[in-house]
Amino acid sequence: MENNSMISTSFQVFGEARVYGEHTDLTLRAHETEFQVHKIIMCACSPYFRALVSHKWNSTVKPTYNIQGVSPDMLHLIIQYAYTRSSQITERNVVQLLVAADQFLISGLLGLCCQFLEVRLHPENCIGVCILTRDFYSCSELHYKSKRFVLEHFEKVLQVSEEFLELSVEQLIEIIEKDELNVTLEEVVFEAILHWISYAPDSRKIHMTVLLPKYFVNNVKYNPLVLENEACTQVILNAMATLFEFSPSVSAELVHQLTRPRLPNAILLAVGGWISGPTSEIEAYDMRADCWITVTKGREHPRAYLGTAVLEEYLYCVGGYDTVEYFNSVRKFNLVTQTWHEVAPMYERRCYVSVAVLDGLIYAIGGLNGHRRLKSAERYNPSTNQWTLAANMNERRSDASATSLHGKVYVCGGFTGNECLFSAESFDPQTNQWTLIASMSSRRSGVGVVAYNDLVFAVGGFDGIGRLRSVEAYDPLTNIWTDVASMLKSRSNFGIEVVDDQLFAVGGFDGTGTTYSVECYDVQTNEWSKAKRMTFSRSAVSCCVVSGLSNVAQYTPQRDDILTQEDSDS
Repeated sequence: MENNSMISTSFQVFGEARVYGEHTDLTLRAHETEFQVHKIIMCACSPYFRALVSHKWNSTVKPTYNIQGVSPDMLHLIIQYAYTRSSQITERNVVQLLVAADQFLISGLLGLCCQFLEVRLHPENCIGVCILTRDFYSCSELHYKSKRFVLEHFEKVLQVSEEFLELSVEQLIEIIEKDELNVTLEEVVFEAILHWISYAPDSRKIHMTVLLPKYFVNNVKYNPLVLENEACTQVILNAMATLFEFSPSVSAELVHQLTRPRLPNAILLAVGGWISGPTSEIEAYDMRADCWITVTKGREHPRAYLGTAVLEEYLYCVGGYDTVEYFNSVRKFNLVTQTWHEVAPMYERRCYVSVAVLDGLIYAIGGLNGHRRLKSAERYNPSTNQWTLAANMNERRSDASATSLHGKVYVCGGFTGNECLFSAESFDPQTNQWTLIASMSSRRSGVGVVAYNDLVFAVGGFDGIGRLRSVEAYDPLTNIWTDVASMLKSRSNFGIEVVDDQLFAVGGFDGTGTTYSVECYDVQTNEWSKAKRMTFSRSAVSCCVVSGLSNVAQYTPQRDDILTQEDSDS
């Protein structure tokens, strides 16, 4: 600390000396503007300046150097950085300053410019940042992050970015051919291409035959830009013939390009549960490929009736039961390195626990400790690796379910040890208080609760008599529950999550046994439909969603194998 203070003081003294022109021994000139500086300070800043003055280091004559390729304003900012290790970076000067920092080999200033751009990445500017940083080796990390930003937020980029229209055909192809491109429907890619071509149709129509194999939709053959191009039309006819088996002679490579599903931005994880006993299996669902794959097998101690949460690249497994022990332990799984780590244990042992995430904290609520049902709640801060107690709920409840919405945690239903509950309550972290809200229309133990579209959904469960198909939605603004469409299958103790604007109900117990069935709910149509079933039939499973993983391909089937697998299934 003392050394840092001494260095800071030294720079301050040199800075004041420069302002007053004291002991300066070097003149830097940009155009007609001159700056009096100290050799030692500029040399400490950059190897460029060290090389510039090395042959005149002991000269008694103050040398003057014309600095090419930089404006007086930029040179002033460079000198400011040399003396203070900070600079006045703005949105207006950051591009020029980054280029100048690279030209003069000032790695520290280059890093500051990259930090400035990274925290301001936005759908409007991400393409420009990606292109800007492509040719700068020192900006490789920002280039990677901006490219991922473009792919992840592509639909928003199309809506607001003028930079998209300025892309070259090569740059456009590089984006749309990526498996990681995050689009809800492939029609989005088609519309993006038409939008790009329409910006300069006379010069860009010729690129349709290059761009077309990068996407496919049913109505593409009727678009006038397609019909005007004979070669492009032939590609469409061949593709349709292949896809509908009109012609066996079309190349497999074309089929591969047109039907290959993209990588998902978000994956659904089904963790632990009960098969013929507690299990440690983790399965991942790829919605784009409509496929489940096993992520881990036998790597972790089995847990059933656990809770899960995702924060950044970590999956947290909270509490649970293995037929012998009721756990207060918490394990986290690094989804990038695929390694397990123990974190701080909870105050209470909690099986049948409800888990929710709010403001970067994990809440563990209620449950069974092996002796009694719990009213207590606690929350985990990953930055401190500590659990702290929160206020008790109004009722004891295990087998409930929790979610967060608009700054509050909601817990619904559950079991007291004597009866299934239809009560629900919300927790406000600002007041550390639980408040009972309107009761549900049905008693629900083993219920699934999830927030979506400003509503809290309570799905399925057990009412003390039988497993339920019914679903109801709570509006915090009106404090009213409203019935919505029932599930296709009755179930309790299942996993529930939202993926790509659909509610997924995963596995569970249907009254006679565990199930591997999965169904999803579309809020817009108020309808449930079947989804791809899990590999393992299980109840007491917990689900969570992780988005934006850099290694998402490790949680999805190999894209090159999907068509082969579909052929063998058909």
